[in-house]
Amino acid sequence: MTIVDMLEQSSVLTLLGMGIVFSFLVILIISVTLMGKFIHAIGADKDVTKLAKPAAADTAKATVVTAVITAAITEYRKTEGR
Repeated sequence: MTIVDMLEQSSVLTLLGMGIVFSFLVILIISVTLMGKFIHAIGADKDVTKLAKPAAADTAKATVVTAVITAAITEYRKTEGR
């Protein structure tokens, strides 16, 4: 087998491998796009948007907890002489 034959064979294998990977990526992109459209069509994505918004009570509770922690740290620093 000559060097030219080996280079030809390696070129064919390289192009074949790159073509297979490219085809797989195209199929993957199409599949993900179709699944996104399907999920949106059946309305399954609406629950996620509800969970993303914090309730007003949760925000108020977080504010109270933050205030209590800040007061505790301030009191600790006073007693430790910092």
